[in-house]
Amino acid sequence: MEYRTLGDTDVKVSLIGLGTMTWGEQNTERDAHEQIDYALDQGVTLIDAAEMYPVPPRPETQGQTERFIGTWLAQHRAARERVVLATKIAGPARQPHNPRHIRGEGNQFDRKNLTEALDGSLKRLQTDYVDLYQLHWPDRSTMTFGRPAYPWVDDAYTVPIEETLSVLADFVKAGKVRHIGVSNETPWGVAQFLRAAEKLGLPRIVSIQNPYSLVNRTFEAGLSEYSHRDHIGLLAYSPMAFGWLSGKYEGGARPDGARITLFERFQRYSKPQAVEATSRYVALAKELGYTPAQFALAFVNSRPFVTSNLIGATSLAQLKENIASVDVKLSADVLARIDALHELQPNPAP
Repeated sequence: MEYRTLGDTDVKVSLIGLGTMTWGEQNTERDAHEQIDYALDQGVTLIDAAEMYPVPPRPETQGQTERFIGTWLAQHRAARERVVLATKIAGPARQPHNPRHIRGEGNQFDRKNLTEALDGSLKRLQTDYVDLYQLHWPDRSTMTFGRPAYPWVDDAYTVPIEETLSVLADFVKAGKVRHIGVSNETPWGVAQFLRAAEKLGLPRIVSIQNPYSLVNRTFEAGLSEYSHRDHIGLLAYSPMAFGWLSGKYEGGARPDGARITLFERFQRYSKPQAVEATSRYVALAKELGYTPAQFALAFVNSRPFVTSNLIGATSLAQLKENIASVDVKLSADVLARIDALHELQPNPAP
């Protein structure tokens, strides 16, 4: 395993991070515990969850992912220091697919909601603190979850970033949170968090969790420089585009139990242009002798702005293949061929 520094902290995290959003929906508690055991044995240290998980979000299952992690931690108290545990607070329901069952539609990043969310997560996780606490998506209307352009929406009210950051700072002082991060954020948002931290003497965000893959490289345009200049490292989610880049949906295939087979909700990567681009990357991987999954993950691993590549799996076999991508190194010639395909069809699944 390789390790990279989390922002400007002294925390090292594994290049491969363990994503958990299927636990409680497609994966049982036993599956979750087996995945944690195997991942830690392979040197994985970062486990990323959210109060909203599993996905798709439903009132009946909300919080189940954190509960599964919590029962594992309860059985392995000595292992807590080996784990860099991250979770997220759900944001307000500003888009139709955002959940409305978590503290209601008015759920925003004020003191009441932040406190209730964190305390709930800590209880489910059966721990006194989380290493990284993240805002799952912005309090304001902006480009999130596949929205291709800034929406120009005047929200009735948004919690000022300074207020949110002040509450998060209190969590750090209280020892409930070690570090803070954002998710599904924009360059403007990152700039505002950094400015507020400097202006008010508050903790800086250390990470941003956004989508990044062969079919969605939008992070490179406006956010990657923040990783370089201000040490806001990327925790890359959906590095295999909901499994499309594994090649398992090629030719219209819909394997039993697969996410796209089960849930119509996941349309972000199934647009015609995205499917066409995906097929090109899958074909290139096979031509070069790689498995499509490891090829896609190795590309994400190679990016200098990536702190951790958050992989997800619904089977132990998938998990083993995904973690092993850390040993796959793509040459400069291969990366050039990837860039050539990207130029033909840039970011077909933003």
